[in-house]
Amino acid sequence: MRKQIAAANWKMNLTLTEGEQLLDQLLANAYDLNGNRQVVFAVPAPYLAMANEKVKKHAHVAVAAQNCYSKKSGAYTGEISVLMLASMDVSHVVLGHSERREYFNESNQFLAEKVNIALEHAITPIFCCGEPLQIRESGKQNEYVAKQLEESLYHLNAEQLQKVVIAYEPIWAIGTGKTATSEQAQEMHAYIRAQLAAKYGSSVADEISILYGGSVKAANAKELFSQPDVDGGLVGGASLLADEFKVIINSLK
Repeated sequence: MRKQIAAANWKMNLTLTEGEQLLDQLLANAYDLNGNRQVVFAVPAPYLAMANEKVKKHAHVAVAAQNCYSKKSGAYTGEISVLMLASMDVSHVVLGHSERREYFNESNQFLAEKVNIALEHAITPIFCCGEPLQIRESGKQNEYVAKQLEESLYHLNAEQLQKVVIAYEPIWAIGTGKTATSEQAQEMHAYIRAQLAAKYGSSVADEISILYGGSVKAANAKELFSQPDVDGGLVGGASLLADEFKVIINSLK
């Protein structure tokens, strides 16, 4: 059975002390985590070492970087390389988040390079895809997301693809308070899985975790995660609140 994942994306939030306190609160709880259920904390880069130290004794809890660069090293001031992440035993990296695409002009082709270099160094990409409001309103969301998958992931072979986690994030539902209905989420997740199956076969597609990201909170997590093709969530604001994120973790299938 594919992994069910509660991934916390702290974005550019919390001081070091606040981050430490939040992790301590969350890790003090006993969750029913196993090989199927996993928690990932995507923390700001300055906090990666701290977070890794705190989670290392907790089975099925991992740390993710929020980004990496497409080169191993070089004169790229301010960027973070996968070699740096690997040297810190960081196991995951979020790639292609809508904020990176919008504010930093990251293209599908550029993200393909990032996916490649992460996989090359055994770091699991959490690859984000999703459509803006005008695309959703025009009814072209399927074609839009299919192009993101094709241009960033379809150069991978089946073995490589199975090491990728996909996060569908309707951009119109991120930080807006709007949430895709559970039916809308399931519809797109099923479409993504069908596209993967058409390219790689159903046995491969059925093993890939597809997370939902878009105003996931304690109040809607159970319903969203109950959908057959929704394998957990990439959670923004609610992951900064211990009581909220506890409920979300416990809502995993």
